[in-house]
Amino acid sequence: MNIDTPVLITFVGYLIFMIAIGFIAYKATDTVDDYILGGRKMGPAVTALSVGASDMSGWLLLGLPGAVYLGGLGEAWIGFGLVVGAWLNWLIIAKRLRIYTELADNALTLPDFFEKRFADNSGSLKIISAVTIIIFFTFYASSGMVGGAILFEQVFGLEYTTALVIGSVIIVTYTFVGGFFAVSWTDFFQGCLMLIALLVVPIAIFTQVDSNSLDQLKPEMFDLISQETTFIGIISLLAWGLGYFGQPHILSRFMAIGKVEHLVVSRRIAMSWMILALIGALATGLAGAVYFMDEPLTNHETVFIQLSKIAFNPWIGGFLIAAILSAIMSTIDSQLLVCSSVITEDVYRKWLRPQASSQELMLVGRCGVIVIAIIAVLFAFDPKSSVLGLVSYAWAGFGAAFGPVVILSLFWSNYSKNGAIATIIVGAATVIIWKQMSGQIFDIYEIVPGFILAMLAGFIVSKLSPADNASHQSFAEFEQNLSQNND
Repeated sequence: MNIDTPVLITFVGYLIFMIAIGFIAYKATDTVDDYILGGRKMGPAVTALSVGASDMSGWLLLGLPGAVYLGGLGEAWIGFGLVVGAWLNWLIIAKRLRIYTELADNALTLPDFFEKRFADNSGSLKIISAVTIIIFFTFYASSGMVGGAILFEQVFGLEYTTALVIGSVIIVTYTFVGGFFAVSWTDFFQGCLMLIALLVVPIAIFTQVDSNSLDQLKPEMFDLISQETTFIGIISLLAWGLGYFGQPHILSRFMAIGKVEHLVVSRRIAMSWMILALIGALATGLAGAVYFMDEPLTNHETVFIQLSKIAFNPWIGGFLIAAILSAIMSTIDSQLLVCSSVITEDVYRKWLRPQASSQELMLVGRCGVIVIAIIAVLFAFDPKSSVLGLVSYAWAGFGAAFGPVVILSLFWSNYSKNGAIATIIVGAATVIIWKQMSGQIFDIYEIVPGFILAMLAGFIVSKLSPADNASHQSFAEFEQNLSQNND
């Protein structure tokens, strides 16, 4: 395949810019707190776009446009569920989590927060949480590796395995070097680029095609509810919104914002970005269905890539294609950072080296990035892997295992340590087992039964095994601090 020089120059220039941010962030990273959570100094705009970019990933530019290209606007139900879920996450979780994690002896990770929230001296809750995070994030990061491989394969004509390795090395580099500062600031720029790309590509295509082309599409492409739409299907798509309450890479952004009062502005920016980006992704899928009506694509998840090449000259095309890498990088870097944080704080410092220095912990965290990335690459070696499929599994796992724990921890004083352990185990196990089943009720998205059963398990076990006095005292102090912030 011939590679246009302008595309190559633009693409490589963008990568150099991202890596440069990583090295700049390296200079600002002095302690393990800086590496894991940016010292809780992030501003509202960076927090907002970092949440959006790390949330949407390559799914926004590859998976969702591809799904709409194949099935029409019926796939928009995912978008509806995500918008509602994200808004509720900002509205009811963000402030409480930001206050409580700082109050809980400056907890830097979710497992660390859970341990301090429930005064768990045994360490059992922390290790169960850490193992769950590492398992599901490995699958999640793998989806990004697949997306990166598809991108390099399509743009540069590389063999899939070669493309996978090159893309993975680039993604890991600046996360390894810069930590949370690098991840957040690159996410900010990547979020801007993703939004621009998703808005200009469909507009450019629709201005080029015949005005009657849309009329030639099958009518069901425009139906939110078609003959093939089922009640279980709609519930499954809407249920994606439940996942937000348990995504560690999103929740960590709430924990890192500089001031609690900045969350309102941050929420407005984030939700505006999200709604516009989802509209752009849906429009891109429809534009692809119109343009490739007579010559269907072999891989439907490449529709954005192909449209970018067609609609613009190579210089702009390279810029827009870099947006896909932005989407992929913005999520994988966050996932790798959360995994390395868990390895550093919740495994190494907790169980192996309690007196380790900040420099030693940062080194362990960087090594953790490499290890998790290698495992994710091994999962991604199958060229038939689906970006959307891998994302949906990991999203369900986190949503069911951690969503109910986060909600109950922040709102119910009688929630106990044993209840939290039961919640995580039941949620994760339900998703894993449900995924292996098929037919009738098992066709519903696994996050639905996982979330419901996990919430019930937490409630029932907490009633049977009540919270101790230390846990009650911790929650009472949090409520008092929350009231002061409300004032």
